[in-house]
Amino acid sequence: MSNENIKKQYNLKIKELDKHNKLYYNDSKPIISDSKYDKLKNEILDLEKKHKFLRNKKSPSKKVGYKSSKSFEKYLHKVPMLSLSNAFNEEDLKNFEKKIVNFLNKNLRFDYSVEPKIDGISASLTYKNKKLTYGVSRGDGKVGEIITENLKTIKDIPQIINYPNFPDEIEIRGEVFIKKNDFLKFQNDFANPRNAASGTLRQKDPNETKKIPLNFIAYTFGYVKNNPFKFQSDYLNELKNWGFKINKNNRLLPNIKELVKFHKKFEDTRFDLDYDVDGLVYKINDLELQNRLGFTSNAPRWAIAHKFSADSATTKILNIEIQVGRTGALTPVAKVEPVNIGGVVVSNVTLHNEDEIVRKDIRVEDVVKIERAGDVIPHVIAVDKSKRNKNLDRFIFPTKCPSCGSDTFKEYNEITKKYDAVRRCNNDGYGCERIAIEKMKHFISKEALNIEGFGKKVVEKFWNLKLIKKPQDIFNLNFKRIENQEGWGKLSVSNLKNSIENSKKVSLKRFIYSLGIRHIGIENSKLISENIKNISNLIIIIKKKKFEKFLNIDGIGETQIKSLKNFFSIQSNINIVEELNSILKIQSEEVNKNGIFRNKKFMFTGKLNGLSRAEAKSLIEKNSGVTLSNVGKNLDYLIAGDKPTKRKIDQARSLGIKIISQEELIKLLN
Repeated sequence: MSNENIKKQYNLKIKELDKHNKLYYNDSKPIISDSKYDKLKNEILDLEKKHKFLRNKKSPSKKVGYKSSKSFEKYLHKVPMLSLSNAFNEEDLKNFEKKIVNFLNKNLRFDYSVEPKIDGISASLTYKNKKLTYGVSRGDGKVGEIITENLKTIKDIPQIINYPNFPDEIEIRGEVFIKKNDFLKFQNDFANPRNAASGTLRQKDPNETKKIPLNFIAYTFGYVKNNPFKFQSDYLNELKNWGFKINKNNRLLPNIKELVKFHKKFEDTRFDLDYDVDGLVYKINDLELQNRLGFTSNAPRWAIAHKFSADSATTKILNIEIQVGRTGALTPVAKVEPVNIGGVVVSNVTLHNEDEIVRKDIRVEDVVKIERAGDVIPHVIAVDKSKRNKNLDRFIFPTKCPSCGSDTFKEYNEITKKYDAVRRCNNDGYGCERIAIEKMKHFISKEALNIEGFGKKVVEKFWNLKLIKKPQDIFNLNFKRIENQEGWGKLSVSNLKNSIENSKKVSLKRFIYSLGIRHIGIENSKLISENIKNISNLIIIIKKKKFEKFLNIDGIGETQIKSLKNFFSIQSNINIVEELNSILKIQSEEVNKNGIFRNKKFMFTGKLNGLSRAEAKSLIEKNSGVTLSNVGKNLDYLIAGDKPTKRKIDQARSLGIKIISQEELIKLLN
């Protein structure tokens, strides 16, 4: 299947999913079963993972639920209701724990609070002065809908809590669901228990909501004023004292081995429960550690969902296609005979990279066993060589880019002394059509210019019409020609004009990110923008090739410098930046300037005790400070941990820079 047909198929699925999201979350009138909805969602996610050029702001990988309805008042969550990262096996759990230990920089012993992951609807309850004040849906994770009166109809939710020492203000979170036996009475009205809970909660008339026997189990809190709790298990126990129901299958377990053991036992008996579950949730029990670990952009670092076992099947490889991504990565995708795995029809399977194909000796027409775990893209477990035709040829990975014909290459890693597993197109500019199209899609994406109405489908269409070839073309479109295209009219063209005009005002961080430079993600873009201050300085650095200046930025290393050099060694990329600068209003990144470390620069040497570099750096930045990577005259403090580098200590002393210990840093932070 051609890339054009893949995109067409993908966009149709996105459109269909968005329709069902609206029917489900906004209209409370789902027309498909939960399994069919999950199948559609997973098909989209699978397509995205197989074809890196597929992206859409309405994708389930980009958003949770559906935007708030006009029928309900909106509510901004004080603490976002984020989704959880997933684990599928013991190795995933070990990696989860390893990341925690690395972040905290200390081999601590901690217990896990274990809770069943109920397949229901998340809800948030805010109590002020012991009275239920707001009941809110999850919404898109940031903004929910106020459904207080509907939630008040649930008998499990106390409206007034007259209990000693109950917090003055607390947001209690939990899951709304219908028991399996209760659902039997309403199965002709709703597709499944989860849809019944969702549709009932979004009734405009609370008297209608009251007719359905909804249940509520509390499991965490969002915001709490003067938090009195030390452990998640303490909080759960206190919930019972306050009159809430908690899950009787909650456990407190000491290590990964016990988690795996309990998971297996629970999975074997989960169908005997009177509610639907799709896994277990593990949380670090120590709330102080939870607070230190914090969140990534889309999930807490201190919790993970352990999904139930993966499904697998046997099928035949029909063909192997090579997809080209924004950074030039060549990704092999196997087209297989469609096979049903766990209710989802799989026809595409990732082969990851060239090395994976060689290692498993995967060939076209091979019979293979494939596995699919949750939302993870299907992959080949093994080849059944007993069923292989002896005349099958080995698959030869292309040494030329299938899009532009340029040479492909594998990067050599000086540290590992090995070549990268991923083969890439040698073209780092807009000379390769597939790379150029993917770069354009990246340029207009939400995290970059965020041009509403200018989605990836529009990029493809305008590219084929030869309306755009480079980012600056977006700001000089032939709107009269667009207006005559199918699916466009005066109103839609006017909306597009406004969106493009509004996108011209962009922060320096987002502008740098929009260029789509390899290894320069949103965080590195932020570090660079805060260091160089404005676009004029960036252009000077680009023209004079002074990228080594960035080595003084903590978080920017040789890999990023090399990538910047490669990208701006192409004159057309420099021209794009200059032309965009003449079109856009590029603003410096706003930072907190009023913290106790304002205008102060710090650097670390040696190992910190009980505090990772990442956490210490985060503390400094939250207080308006800056961290550097090299000793220089503009450095204010050198923080010396255990076994500091003597050279750095000597340099700091010679320059009169103040050297402080970790304890002194903590005192400065008060």
